[in-house]
Amino acid sequence: MLINQKIKLNAVEDVRDLVSCTKLCQHDVDLSYDRVLIDAKSIMGILAMDLGRELTLSYSPEDHKILRPVIGRFATV
Repeated sequence: MLINQKIKLNAVEDVRDLVSCTKLCQHDVDLSYDRVLIDAKSIMGILAMDLGRELTLSYSPEDHKILRPVIGRFATV
């Protein structure tokens, strides 16, 4: 079962920080909104998204320790 967390990325530096963390994860990490789904380990994919939107970060519970600092900074709820 995946964990889904709502996040907001406000700047290119936020994208860089997120990708740095997701690359340390052993499992898939995805970002989505509406019907758009992007690999969160791809900086180019994330930059192609509408960053003004609230995004859903989906990841394995096993990767929570790695992603916790990013979730704390970017969580919307």
